[in-house]
Amino acid sequence: MDHFPGNWGNPRTRDDSLYSSHDYFPGQHAIGTKSAAQAAPIAHTQSPIVTGTSVLGIKYKDGIMLAADMLASYGNLARFKDVERLLPVGDQTIVGASGDMSDFQHITHMLNTLTTNEYDLDDGHKLGPKNVYEYMSRVMYARRSKFNPLWNSLVIGGVKNGERFLGYVDLLGTRYESSTIATGYGSYIAQPILRKAVEGREDTLTEDEARKLMETCLRVLFYRDARSLNKCRIAVVDKAGVRVGEPFKLTTEWGFAEGIRGYGA
Repeated sequence: MDHFPGNWGNPRTRDDSLYSSHDYFPGQHAIGTKSAAQAAPIAHTQSPIVTGTSVLGIKYKDGIMLAADMLASYGNLARFKDVERLLPVGDQTIVGASGDMSDFQHITHMLNTLTTNEYDLDDGHKLGPKNVYEYMSRVMYARRSKFNPLWNSLVIGGVKNGERFLGYVDLLGTRYESSTIATGYGSYIAQPILRKAVEGREDTLTEDEARKLMETCLRVLFYRDARSLNKCRIAVVDKAGVRVGEPFKLTTEWGFAEGIRGYGA
């Protein structure tokens, strides 16, 4: 009462900024008041803010290999340079993510909860890469159907019972399986390199050859993608389990730029 001096029904003495026009009737108390947040329509994130760029995945003779850099960009600013974008899920699966990093944190929480619940059941079953792939494809499609998508592209790979698996799921729930996968800018620049090197060789390509190929693609992306970084990680899944390598820096050569007109002038 003290917040409204004078007569509530007198528009000259009442603070009309707290009410909409249909809430007020002259000579009566104001009714049906709503806050701005309650009155506004439900809104969801329509664009990612802190984002990661390309994730690469290939099948090789003994397993699956994923690679990504460790940069998360705040808009156009290369802000966070130690971000993990390769997530082990159990001991048979690895998930790599590009896109919004806060949404990937939510996905990480979901997958950690899933594996914890699976462990608690203690029924002898372990989640494999196909299980995670199917689960995430339904999650992404369900969120898209609510017009509240998780703004990520996921590469999901692993080995279970000797069978290699590599799949892709995006924010629309679109999914496919392939022997080579690249997200983000890598789908334009790295994918042709991967296809040319792996096509017809996924059963003969060694781990060392696969690693050199990944480093080559990461280096090309660093040269060409303004949202990439030369600090990277490579993860391997084979019959021994999941191994996420230590961060490393790519060796680069920028001598070619000296011949470009205007460079450094």
